[in-house]
Amino acid sequence: MSRYALVPAVVVADTALLWLDGTRGWTLAAYAVATALAVAAMHRLPFAAFLAALTLAVLTGGSLALLACTGFQAGHRISARRDALVTAGALSAYVCVLLLAAQRSPGVEDPWISLARVVVLTVLPLLAGRYVAQQREHLRRERALIAEQERLRERLRIAHDMHDSLGHLLSLVSVQAAALEVGPLPPDQRRAVGGLADTARAAAAELHEVVNALRNHDAPGLADIDDLVARSRAAGAMVTIETSGEAAPLTDPSASHAAYRVVQEGVTNAVKHASGSPITVTLDWQPDALLISVANPMPRRPPSSVGGGGGGLHGLTERVATAGGLLRVHPGPHAFRLVAMLPLVPVRVGAAS
Repeated sequence: MSRYALVPAVVVADTALLWLDGTRGWTLAAYAVATALAVAAMHRLPFAAFLAALTLAVLTGGSLALLACTGFQAGHRISARRDALVTAGALSAYVCVLLLAAQRSPGVEDPWISLARVVVLTVLPLLAGRYVAQQREHLRRERALIAEQERLRERLRIAHDMHDSLGHLLSLVSVQAAALEVGPLPPDQRRAVGGLADTARAAAAELHEVVNALRNHDAPGLADIDDLVARSRAAGAMVTIETSGEAAPLTDPSASHAAYRVVQEGVTNAVKHASGSPITVTLDWQPDALLISVANPMPRRPPSSVGGGGGGLHGLTERVATAGGLLRVHPGPHAFRLVAMLPLVPVRVGAAS
């Protein structure tokens, strides 16, 4: 129901209940106006509208639809301890007034009925609104985590393409210019060819620096894994980290960065494809290597990237191999596991810088 349709619906519902209870004339009209104002203001001033609904409920004994709507909106907008205290205080005051009224007028309404009405019309909508708000925040943080991973993948893809295409062409220009330098050329042409060769080598060196900057700009490492796990927990993911063995530093910065990316890729894939499942990150320190494992229960419908290895896993495999390590994906029948081995000393295996 849209915001504009909600106002007349609540006004008609609560006004009709009050009219059936015997209220007529200007009192009924004033109540209808007050209810309409409270519903119209609950999106901008949710707590003020909730207080107004509680007041109208105390005065009239009705306002059932208004209590439910403003309670849901107030619960949805609770973002600080002050908001929670104000809401809890108003709700407590409302309960006290109802109980006092029931005690002073025995036989009018049973106190348990009053409490049940409070739970159904106020507590449940408040909790429902709070739950919806938390779920939306959880989804927002999940999207932010996945978007950050996609941004990093795109930056690495650009760096890889620049290295493969422009680096190759500049290398060819440099080789051809060097071949011309040793050939039988007049002095002036030899100097021009020498300048061309120097320019090509300078361009290749500058390209190498740019590619390295794209790959390693603010590159997190092994020491940042705890912060990654903490941010994932704050986003609502159930991540636990386990360590074994005697911790030792990864002296190669690319290996340290690869370790971080393995954990990030594993957590991101688990959040994307098996949301709500527990994720276990394991760091096992061996005498000459670090073994990293990220495991989560297999989703009911395994994503296509599990079997064939998505673009992110392919790029991660290259990154781990560049640091001298190995990456394996184990999509078992009950759990999906991403495992990497990284050496503790710098090792380069088929890496092209």
